[in-house]
Amino acid sequence: AGGGRGAVLTRRGITLRVLLRDGLLEPARGVLSIYYLGKKFVGDLGADGTITWQETGQVFNSPSAWATHCKRLVNPAKKSGCGWASVRYKGQKLDQYKAAWLRQHQPNAPPADEVRWVGAPLGVPPGCGGAVGPARCCPQSLASEGEDEEVAEEEEEEAAREGRAPVPEPVAAKKLEERSKKQQCKSVAEPAGMGERMESKARAPVRYCSLGTRDSARNPQTLVEVTSFAAINKFQPFNVAISSNVLLLLDFHSHLTRSEVVGYLGGRWDTNTQLLTVLRAFPCRTRLGDAEAAGAVEEEVKPPRPHPYTPGVAMGPYYHGNPGVESKIAPFWVMPPPEQRPNDYGIPMDVEVAYIQDGFLTNDVLQEMTLLVDFYKGAPDLVKFQELWSQDQTYLDKLKGSLASRTPKDQSFTHVLEQIFSLLKLSG
Repeated sequence: AGGGRGAVLTRRGITLRVLLRDGLLEPARGVLSIYYLGKKFVGDLGADGTITWQETGQVFNSPSAWATHCKRLVNPAKKSGCGWASVRYKGQKLDQYKAAWLRQHQPNAPPADEVRWVGAPLGVPPGCGGAVGPARCCPQSLASEGEDEEVAEEEEEEAAREGRAPVPEPVAAKKLEERSKKQQCKSVAEPAGMGERMESKARAPVRYCSLGTRDSARNPQTLVEVTSFAAINKFQPFNVAISSNVLLLLDFHSHLTRSEVVGYLGGRWDTNTQLLTVLRAFPCRTRLGDAEAAGAVEEEVKPPRPHPYTPGVAMGPYYHGNPGVESKIAPFWVMPPPEQRPNDYGIPMDVEVAYIQDGFLTNDVLQEMTLLVDFYKGAPDLVKFQELWSQDQTYLDKLKGSLASRTPKDQSFTHVLEQIFSLLKLSG
């Protein structure tokens, strides 16, 4: 439709220029704002309908362009900005001004929530290739620029900022969200159980943006992709150094079984340099799903209260995307959610780490290795180290090759390791 007063405009056709021309908005400095995940952005509205972000002077041609840019600075996983529903003019959302224009100039137009796609299942509009959820492909009504996509999220953010309870979502929106969540959960394979090969039930990682708020129905073993600090324009707030003895023990533990393993890290925190040095590893000799044994293991380890900066290390010795002998190491830190959104999941961040080469292998590491062999001995998910890992290397060869880069400078412990490797052969 055209832009004249006599033309019939859809909501998409109503732009800032239209609202300025017809006197619903006035150009001025600092009249536009966005609140998102605890951050506030302020913009100037130009007479030509452009938006100038005050902080950088960047100019944007639409509310959605500005909102998308700002929100991705906070959360790089954002696909759209939900501009008209989140950008405010003098404290009021822009979509309210759009609705006011429609009431004045097109009073006979059908309400947006009465317009539905025809000939497609609910939640799958035509031309979307079967994608679930109107918010992720195209709108279910004549809304403009994805304004319905994140209304619930914006309402929740507003409610948290103003200290009131959020407005309940419409029943239809809840059903669509539930359907979307079910589809997302179906796409995540269940973790491998005891005695099963991990290759038989590979778990696909999900993006952080698909998690939403905490949900008891979500599999707690869901893998989530990490995000880099650079991607969200932030610096890593602390430094981390890890001892090679720690990595050697982690690598050895993760090589023993096809099932997932877990343990604790311990070290020293220097408040002056903001340096966390990881000096000890405490492997948990238990199964991930064994709730009864978990308490006993924690009592044995007796870890102190973890520091909020404590990172984690994911290690994949048999990761299919890594054909090399050496295990893939992925240090990470789960950044807590904003205070005003306590029900969100933490954001898994990729952490840069410095590695410290130890001079010798300590007795506690050797003892832990022996205890781990004894724990997994005879288990159905124990790796059979005498079998071939590749055409010319056994699993034991692979283990030795991976540990080689983590061994101390002093080689006097070599004969002890060989004794442990002999135990592995026998235990299989």
